[in-house]
Amino acid sequence: MRNKVLLLLFTLVVALSSLALAAPVKIGFINSITGPEAPIGENLTNGVTMAVEDLKKKGIDVQLMKEDDTGKPQISMSAMEKLAQDGVAGVVGPYTSACANAVAQQAMKYKVPQLVPAAAKEDITRQGFTWVYRLNAPAHNYAQALMDAAFNLGQPKSIAFIYESTDFGTSVSAAGKDYAAKKGLKIVADEAYQKGSPDYRSTLAKIKAQNPDLVFMVSYVADAILLMRQSREMGLAPQAFLGGGAGFDTAQFESEKDISNAVFSVTQWTPDMGTPGAPEFYERYNKQFGKKPTYHAACAYQAMMIMGETAAKAGGDREKVSQILDTGTWTGIMGEVKFEDYEGFTNQNKHMMPVIQYQNGKAETVFCPGKVCKVKPIYPFPGWK
Repeated sequence: MRNKVLLLLFTLVVALSSLALAAPVKIGFINSITGPEAPIGENLTNGVTMAVEDLKKKGIDVQLMKEDDTGKPQISMSAMEKLAQDGVAGVVGPYTSACANAVAQQAMKYKVPQLVPAAAKEDITRQGFTWVYRLNAPAHNYAQALMDAAFNLGQPKSIAFIYESTDFGTSVSAAGKDYAAKKGLKIVADEAYQKGSPDYRSTLAKIKAQNPDLVFMVSYVADAILLMRQSREMGLAPQAFLGGGAGFDTAQFESEKDISNAVFSVTQWTPDMGTPGAPEFYERYNKQFGKKPTYHAACAYQAMMIMGETAAKAGGDREKVSQILDTGTWTGIMGEVKFEDYEGFTNQNKHMMPVIQYQNGKAETVFCPGKVCKVKPIYPFPGWK
């Protein structure tokens, strides 16, 4: 009888322990669900949705707490304050550089681990913030990858910059100008613009008059498409158009075949970059959402997988989550991830960025450091049809 009672008690303890382990972990997700950046925000939401599904398969139940910042830093900050009070173990997001940088201040204030999936502004991880981690490569990598690709293909002598005057645009273009100077490129135009303008023709005319070998653009979706449409109208035809990710690496831009053909864009992820599970992620995403995944989706997926696994291991304790993020290593569709301190960065993942080019309405990987790409790039720009 005594043995039966002991066995029953043991079974009960095991059952209760299993329930404790299976308890949901609260994770915040701040994203541009509505507003002008919603088309890209949708990709992040989809990536996070897939991650939550995959975490469930691993026995990790995520209680996802979504907040829409509409692309505005002040709303992002309020969202972070709310999530901190709601007891989340960590936060993934926001998307835009301005919002992610604003939330980083709050992450430090409330001591909530923040994992940035796709915002590129250099300063986000250059302020010594110990509660802020970034998965994606920062702004200078965008510029370097694109210009290295251009020099690998030809001998450009001059470059023009046109970029939106946001945290993202100014950060990537500033890094681009620094790198251009190191590469010996003559900067013949430096044009910042207010995003959302209906007409960029006068700015593009000034750039055309300088006859640059390279035109480097940094824009979100709507402006990326409009800039290329009006470049075509103006007859602007450099040796190469270089798109600084964001709006240039979207299904919307890819679908604009008349203006996207032969345009280069830097990206954080492609399905053929050789990372574990990348092709499968592409196929599954395409089937589930009826469109191809952009790097935003892949970054958000990997960030949520890391945060979910870490939060579960830490039992939802923020301090322990931070400790695991400080020392852990993860491998997945974004390759190996490790948050390191180097060259003035804190908790920054060292991520290599491939370069894509749109050919016949499809994004093809044409340059990836240390790897041989299957598709040859088109260079110089063949002109407008």
